[in-house]
Amino acid sequence: MAMKIGLTYDLRNDYLAEGFSEEETAEFDREDTVTALENAIRSLGYHTERIGHGRQLAAALVAGRRWDLVFNIAEGMNGIGREAQVPALLDMYRIPYTFSDPLVLSLTLHKGMTKRVIRDAGVPTADFMVAESPEDAEAITFAPPFFVKPVAEGTGKGISPSSIVRERSDLQPTCRRLIETFRQPVIIEPYLPGREFTTGIIGTGGRAEVLGTIEIHLLDAAEEGVYSYINKAEYQSRVRYRLLDSVNDPLVAEAEDVALSAWRTLGCRDAGRIDLRCNAEGRPLFMEVNPLAGIHPEHSDLPIICNHLGVAYGDLIGRIITSAVSRAQGSL
Repeated sequence: MAMKIGLTYDLRNDYLAEGFSEEETAEFDREDTVTALENAIRSLGYHTERIGHGRQLAAALVAGRRWDLVFNIAEGMNGIGREAQVPALLDMYRIPYTFSDPLVLSLTLHKGMTKRVIRDAGVPTADFMVAESPEDAEAITFAPPFFVKPVAEGTGKGISPSSIVRERSDLQPTCRRLIETFRQPVIIEPYLPGREFTTGIIGTGGRAEVLGTIEIHLLDAAEEGVYSYINKAEYQSRVRYRLLDSVNDPLVAEAEDVALSAWRTLGCRDAGRIDLRCNAEGRPLFMEVNPLAGIHPEHSDLPIICNHLGVAYGDLIGRIITSAVSRAQGSL
């Protein structure tokens, strides 16, 4: 009998209808993402059932609905642990699911906490500090230019050319603006001027492997110097993605080693992305991880990597499910 796979997700239109803004809902999925995912899972021979967001999942569990596996892409809305809410509920009811567990999803949403773990493990990353208030920035110990962003956002939210702060006198006002806008601390890092990569990872633990790496090239129409919220949203006219060859480019091989080390250090599972950028000396450094990566077949970075490699969308989804099932059966 075919497995029944439930789908958990946050539909952007649902939250827009509740009055949330375009930026507040930037990480949520469109209907065509859920449809593409559901069709891919069905094409692999599984039965599917749409569940929805965390509150809908909670109601379904209380009502007695169950699934053999849940394919989880729900981001959550409230709190620093919002990405962990659906996995925590599923753990409570002993239902296996794709992607990382509540601990990993809570840790990795906080960029400062993540970099503390990464730094302690010896994975190359830039210096940083977390500013809870604008005044905290006075204690910065490294020199400008700085790069400032919210500590717990994705999809480039809060990132713009003004995130690059070239004068120390401008640091505190930039921190104040972001703290007040996003109601959370900011992370301050040295601005890294070199090449920018995103590396796709598939698998868990010792079985995790690099899918491939693309380089992000900003076009003339792009906001300069930063893979910003606007550049990501309008990537078709602002960004070009180039598949890299780690066999013939030692720098790319080094970046992929950093990415895989970070993935295993953090305990990420099944599939996701590591973002890296090179410093002034050309060394690739860990920037952040996305253990709950976007899954739209055309617009999201992980499928974009697969598209460049000639890996079909259904094959990517199948490998994610296989990884999750293997863990549930205790073979990982």
